[in-house]
Amino acid sequence: MIPLKEHKKEFSESLKDIFPSTEIDTFFLFLSDEYLGFTRIDLVLQSEFMIDETKKKLFNEALERLKNQEPIQYILGKTEFFGLPFLVDKNTLIPRPETEELVRWVIDEVKIQHKKLLPKITILDIGTGSGCIAISLSKNLNSSKVSAIDISNKALEIAKKNAEINQVSVDFYEMDILKATRLSNVSNIAFDVIVSNPPYIRNLEKVEMNKNVLENEPHEALFVSDENPLIFYEKIANLALLHLSKNGLLFFEINQYLGNQTVEMLVKKGFKNIELRKDIFGNDRMIKASS
Repeated sequence: MIPLKEHKKEFSESLKDIFPSTEIDTFFLFLSDEYLGFTRIDLVLQSEFMIDETKKKLFNEALERLKNQEPIQYILGKTEFFGLPFLVDKNTLIPRPETEELVRWVIDEVKIQHKKLLPKITILDIGTGSGCIAISLSKNLNSSKVSAIDISNKALEIAKKNAEINQVSVDFYEMDILKATRLSNVSNIAFDVIVSNPPYIRNLEKVEMNKNVLENEPHEALFVSDENPLIFYEKIANLALLHLSKNGLLFFEINQYLGNQTVEMLVKKGFKNIELRKDIFGNDRMIKASS
């Protein structure tokens, strides 16, 4: 047995050469919540709490995985997105705060532009991964009909579990979007909203990325070739022209370096009311367009 404060000190010492202290504190808080049921205040008020060998083993196993820079979300097998709980594993990307901004934008625009359609709004999420976008939209746009597509059957298994956990109904479909000419096997042929956060990181940008992302998160959900970085956007835009309802809305999360190019592509395809928006970090990150 070891006092909590002593264990926290050992934990921090083991990771100090890899992560900043604030991040280490966050790791310890998440693990304490998972294994001990302790809040941030509990860590202060119960610093003398004795951790038994069983709990210490759990911490140490997580510690070894953190030393290899495995994301804490994969260690815990879960994360939070848009205030909702989500299971995640190595078959799914870890949802980012920027994607929460995209979801908020979709919700706000739907409530403004499709007020008369609610609650009959139809939404398609392409490249759903953990289902975070589709499920968050379904949860916040009551009675909307949401469908979601992904190429990975394993990711869809996680997404379906997340829909159950969050008590929403989403229709999931396995599909390689790059090979699709139409969406005829998806329940709705016309959608009021199509949203996607597809792979958009060029191989040349790998040098800017952290080891924990490169060595753990699924590359097929992250990377595109340097020669054709808009491949998914081109394809989804073409499908949107076929399947968006009149005045339907298309939303993308985008590569911060390719905002203007993505806008130009949409203009050439005939989309209207195109808006490029920055994220909380000041980077070009989201686009809205209408059919």
